[in-house]
Amino acid sequence: MRQQGSAFWMKHVRAIQRKGVSASAYAQRHGLAVKSLYYWLHKLKAAAPAVPSTESQSSPFVVVSVSEPERSPPSTCCTLVLESGVRLEMATLPAPEWLAALGRAAQGAR
Repeated sequence: MRQQGSAFWMKHVRAIQRKGVSASAYAQRHGLAVKSLYYWLHKLKAAAPAVPSTESQSSPFVVVSVSEPERSPPSTCCTLVLESGVRLEMATLPAPEWLAALGRAAQGAR
């Protein structure tokens, strides 16, 4: 294999970063020497100017801002009206097992 320049290796280093795969898997898939690829990964990383992480386009990470959710009155997702006229309003759907137990309990209360 003839010697390749930094432009050749930069193309592969960027592809690894873009695809988010391991260097060894990428090297095997593309018929590259793993040691050479690692050498160029480290060399090009050391030579790259320091860029704040918010401006880096090759990073798989993004800036996230977390804030308190707005408080609103709970909304009713499910309303259940029993034969006896009892009305149950719930914010989430209950488990099927719970509904079955409620049905059995309601039948036993007659």
